[in-house]
Amino acid sequence: MNLANRLKPIKPSPTLALNAKAKALAAQGVDVVSLAAGEPDFDTPEFIKQAAIEALRQGFTKYTPTAGIQELREAICAKLARDNQLTYAPDQVVVTVGAKHAIYNLFQALLNEGDEVIIPAPYWVSYPDMVQLAGGKPVIVETREENGFAPDPDAIRRALSPRTKAVVLNSPSNPSGAVFSRAALEGIAQAVRGHDCLVVSDDIYEKLLYEGQFLNIGNVAPDLVSRMVVINGMSKSFSMTGWRMGYAAGPKWLVSGMQMIQDQSTSNAASFVQKAALAALKGPQDFFVPMVEEYRGRRDMVVDALNALDGVRCRRPEGAFYVLPNVSGLFGRTYKGTPVTGSLQLSEILLNDFRVAAMPGAPFGAEGYIRMSFATSREQLRKGLDRFKEFVTSLR
Repeated sequence: MNLANRLKPIKPSPTLALNAKAKALAAQGVDVVSLAAGEPDFDTPEFIKQAAIEALRQGFTKYTPTAGIQELREAICAKLARDNQLTYAPDQVVVTVGAKHAIYNLFQALLNEGDEVIIPAPYWVSYPDMVQLAGGKPVIVETREENGFAPDPDAIRRALSPRTKAVVLNSPSNPSGAVFSRAALEGIAQAVRGHDCLVVSDDIYEKLLYEGQFLNIGNVAPDLVSRMVVINGMSKSFSMTGWRMGYAAGPKWLVSGMQMIQDQSTSNAASFVQKAALAALKGPQDFFVPMVEEYRGRRDMVVDALNALDGVRCRRPEGAFYVLPNVSGLFGRTYKGTPVTGSLQLSEILLNDFRVAAMPGAPFGAEGYIRMSFATSREQLRKGLDRFKEFVTSLR
């Protein structure tokens, strides 16, 4: 017996694998500083937890419509209007088991064999594999650190073909923390305007913003809203990673297709978690302010420490909770007599010998970089940075 051929090009998630290895070492009593996972260290706000508890007490534990309860889809529409100035109806929204699930369903509903999806690099590791699982072909468009990792409209224009079905935009970005400016989004809009393709706006980090203004392409190009899909969820902004609650809003024909995929896979997201999500969207939003301020302070601390190291250069991200230091200046130096030649090798040394878990850049389409999350305490960040400095100074 063999696995299906569709799995041949698929790689295990490196973020999940490295995080699992770090947790396994920690479970053995090893003092590991994990800067690998994109998971807030803040607790889920109490009023959200209480909403889930109340739903359980009231017996709200049965099936719901696959697309989600009506009041939650209405609340998502209200949120999109309030925060993003986008107008959607409840039948244009599907509630999913995390934002990752929404993107997976989207590609399954949209792509035929050989269809192309343009993905700017650096990119979230799962985009290319989810495209391939749906029979599609990822078309990677490189961005440049000196341009703030913003996609070049001309590069996107050159990448467009008759097989292009979608362009994926993630701002604030995982892994770079880049926030696309109005000018950048207007340029991308102009590039795709004459081409019959969707624009996927992955807005999962929208609340974690330190510089500038959050915009998605629908805000700068209203004429493209009819072929835009907004992906979002509760994991990052509301510290609800384990709750698995996301959603997509887009054209009714596509959302209906995504719902059909979900009908035959997970059915609805957990009923009582939908009640928690409803509370999150309708409840107080002021807890974002101290959380974002704390992340900003951590960001500045980490960036300053990294830029003080010989051979390391780190751009200051405008959003999300990652830094993407350029470590190519360390390549060619030797560690224990062996040359350092790539980000994967560097990350393995950091974990095995210095007990720091940091993601290699290669799986994100960013060889020469590593990704570090600052979604952990300042104490842990200082310890991790000290160990990273010890590694850098040990190189010859």
